[in-house]
Amino acid sequence: MRTVHHDLNERPFLLVWEVTRACQLVCKHCRADAQFTPDPLQLTTEEGKALLDDLAGYPDGRPMVIISGGDAFERDDLAELIRHGTEAGLPISLSPSVTPKFTDERLAELSDAGVKAMSLSLDGATATTHDAFRGIDGSFAESLRAADLIRKHGFRFQVNTTICADNLEELPQIVRTVRQMGAHLWYVLFLVPMGRGSHLSPLTPEQEEDVLNWLHDVSDWIPVKVTEAPNYRRIVLQRDAEADGEIARGGNPAPPRGELYDRLLAETRELLGEPERVRVRRPPIGVNSGRGFAFIDHVGHVHPSGFLPHDAGSVRDRSFRDIYREDPMFRALRDPSGYSGKCGVCEFNDVCGGSRARAFAMTGDPLASDPTCAYQPRGA
Repeated sequence: MRTVHHDLNERPFLLVWEVTRACQLVCKHCRADAQFTPDPLQLTTEEGKALLDDLAGYPDGRPMVIISGGDAFERDDLAELIRHGTEAGLPISLSPSVTPKFTDERLAELSDAGVKAMSLSLDGATATTHDAFRGIDGSFAESLRAADLIRKHGFRFQVNTTICADNLEELPQIVRTVRQMGAHLWYVLFLVPMGRGSHLSPLTPEQEEDVLNWLHDVSDWIPVKVTEAPNYRRIVLQRDAEADGEIARGGNPAPPRGELYDRLLAETRELLGEPERVRVRRPPIGVNSGRGFAFIDHVGHVHPSGFLPHDAGSVRDRSFRDIYREDPMFRALRDPSGYSGKCGVCEFNDVCGGSRARAFAMTGDPLASDPTCAYQPRGA
């Protein structure tokens, strides 16, 4: 089992900074409801540098920082900010949008500034479905071109996919395209119904269970990282125990895998053939909203995640380090025994804890049980 070797009460393992909300795409699942022009109140260059210095000031190590948006390429000072952060010792990766600003010259500038990893989004297996998600014709073809540029400049490359009811049946074809793009990692986000995404449908608990089990097997073809479905960690532990003829953590057996799992796996094998080797699966590190993870929006407000809109305060007023350590909601999120319902008594709540963002989006309570988890713990 992978663990974080520092106190998550003191500093996050991973932090996302939304440097701008400006973006020329109109993605129908956007959590941020991005706009075409930058917010005049977004953090300035000097405020951004001060934030990066604050993040680099932890005495026992530094969090990994992902620069996102909106579209980070909408900031003219992006390379200046990244260079400042990397020179301060921060590991920085970038998650931009694919627009006309995604150029060979821009990637060369960012590589020189110190970026080592970059991601692109792919939410459909064809131009028809992906372009519909992005709201721009030609986005699919431009994403394939962008993948070539990322590989050319030697960035570590991952592809991000938001999973919802609209693209559920395309998942095997999407993973084939991800591999063809040359990605090192497939990063899958389970839809949180908020922002523009509130008009889309998340998976049912049974569908989510089947897809997570399918992702467990897909990791034989490509490494997989899952977000807003921390029950994937529970599934990996259960599948490993099942292979040894045991029941993980003395809990109940895992829910049975259903017809959707069988169908997705059969189609994946038809498209990709048998995997060349069985990978040693590495369950995702047990971080969650506010517990090892934090999000800073474009105007400097700190949140447990980009999908959980609790405002813990602004970095314009206080140090991020103080906000993360002391905010009452962050502290509550780091204590899964205080969650209500089955998540509070689950055998896996210290490594899973359920999606706090989806609990909030669907119940109004970030400490409620995750409504999309199919597992029934023994304590419930």
